[in-house]
Amino acid sequence: MLSITLRHYEYIVAVAEARSVTAAAARLHVSQPSLSVAISRVEEILGERIFLRRKGSVIVVTPFGHRLVERARDLLALAQQIEHSSEASRPVVVGCFEDIAPWYLAPILDLLQRQVPAQAFRGQEGRFASLARDLAEGKVDLALSYDIGFDGGFERVKLRTVVPVAFLPQRHPLADQPSLTLEQIAEHPLILSSEGLSVGYFQALFDALSLAPRIAHRASSLELMRSFVAHGMGVGISYSNPPGRISYDGGALVTLPISSPSAAADLFLFWSGLRAESPDLQPVVQAVADFFRSVV
Repeated sequence: MLSITLRHYEYIVAVAEARSVTAAAARLHVSQPSLSVAISRVEEILGERIFLRRKGSVIVVTPFGHRLVERARDLLALAQQIEHSSEASRPVVVGCFEDIAPWYLAPILDLLQRQVPAQAFRGQEGRFASLARDLAEGKVDLALSYDIGFDGGFERVKLRTVVPVAFLPQRHPLADQPSLTLEQIAEHPLILSSEGLSVGYFQALFDALSLAPRIAHRASSLELMRSFVAHGMGVGISYSNPPGRISYDGGALVTLPISSPSAAADLFLFWSGLRAESPDLQPVVQAVADFFRSVV
């Protein structure tokens, strides 16, 4: 518990500016004895003299007092800013799961800025756990993500259903198939994401089908996964499907849809269920939903 309150800091700043306890007391609408007692109490707590008070002379601020007054002014300015700040002045932060951010985040921000020009928007990518945490803590206002790590405390609207894909080396025995099932894929070494919650998600997919695939590698990024695949290290699975058949390092690969119904995942727009009702939120949610209707 703090021993020195904002009111105490107001007293200190007022006395430093007036160089008089009497004048400061009048300005603060408190009695002179009360103000003197408060200043003495602060000096006692801090163990330093803030002012030198001599009868018949103006108050002198000590070197320590000057440093304290400067910090007190900053503290009071911050308190005033917090008290009078408006939520309307901050940008709406749109979060996006990092794997799909390159496809959606920039177009959505561009659309929102055109449709709601009076509001500023900012994008932020993240992983499942960090997006859920930032939504709960008010650091992110809306998040575009799969429903992994978001509990019942979040409101959501479904945007689309996504069919995952398998990445295979160009000469893989399954590369000439039109699509693949999870059962077919599980017979080959796999390359999966190392993202914390994704690990459990894919494990549950295979467990539901009583499959126990061998995980050859885990990749921290989509392009690392595709590079591993192109070099024959296994079959990759992802819900993101980059255009092109070449990995960053020039390796050739094949991309096939996964036809198992249980593998399909829904993409949502999330926001905190504890968020205060805001008439400005609905147009943003509607604009994002309309965007996905136009691209599907």
